[in-house]
Amino acid sequence: MSIKFLKRIPTADEIIEQIPLPKHIKAIKEKRDREIRDIFQDKDDRFILIIGPCSADNEDSVCEYIEKLAGVQEKVNDSIIIIPRIYTNKPRTTGEGYKGMAHQPDPSKKPDLFEGIKAIRKMHLRSLCEFYMPAADEMLYPENYTYLSDVLGYIAIGARSVENQQHRLTVSGVDTPVGMKNPTSGDLSVMLNSIIAAQQGHTFIYNGWEIETSGNPLTHAILRGAVDSYGRNIPNYHFEDLIRIAKEYENLQLSNPSIIVDTNHANSMKCYAEQPRIAREVLMSRKYDTLIKKIIKGLMIESYLLEGKQGIGENIYGKSITDACLGWESTEKLIYYIAENI
Repeated sequence: MSIKFLKRIPTADEIIEQIPLPKHIKAIKEKRDREIRDIFQDKDDRFILIIGPCSADNEDSVCEYIEKLAGVQEKVNDSIIIIPRIYTNKPRTTGEGYKGMAHQPDPSKKPDLFEGIKAIRKMHLRSLCEFYMPAADEMLYPENYTYLSDVLGYIAIGARSVENQQHRLTVSGVDTPVGMKNPTSGDLSVMLNSIIAAQQGHTFIYNGWEIETSGNPLTHAILRGAVDSYGRNIPNYHFEDLIRIAKEYENLQLSNPSIIVDTNHANSMKCYAEQPRIAREVLMSRKYDTLIKKIIKGLMIESYLLEGKQGIGENIYGKSITDACLGWESTEKLIYYIAENI
């Protein structure tokens, strides 16, 4: 075997015991969780914004950003629920070098997964304890979910993971809302099949155990655009796309049919500054058609303190080290615009 065993990683129970969720914060989180669930179950007509940096690379800058979000949340609470993005496993697209905070708590140093697991839990806890906003994270590695299972408010399954059986089965045992992205090919049947699978119960091997799950009825779709065989981006947020997928989705008669539209990635042609325009178009489509209004529950937006992205080794505080993001000034304006035009 070409594997070198370096050191034993503590179990989730051991890490949670070291870095526990305070009891008074647990009650606050449960209230927020109910509010988020109610939106997906059509009990609350507020709009969801899953928003934040492409990759959470630095605790201080991420929490400074979330502090700003928390201030805006107070002003738009009647119409929007904000879920901060704290993506702790997000690597560079090629997989070279930086693979997210869980691997490298300090991007300038070598990987250290033991310290990384503690760092991502501390960051999620700090955000939750200081700003009372359970965050979203991407389940890039299904086993890592257990270290954050008690603090997350939302989970996304990425375009390259949505076809993976272990991801689908793991989601079937998760209690929080989980968004399944369409694959990079754009094949919507893959995304819908993932939702069908995750909404059912399963028996499988997980973390060394045979486990049984009951299914996750809050599993839903995320549209992020596609890439063709020539590497060209193909958006899927236009009215024609939304009405087609909404009808197909509705015909499947799944639990809580819901769609989140990702305004970046292939939908923006990798042009982060297009996100406000895309958000406005989606809002117009919701106003025009009742089915779209019902099924489009929110947007996913990539945003950070500073706009754009930085190169390797630049060490610019609050600027994305992976995909380019909107800056705070544009983000704040966009959130207020969305609140006024839902």
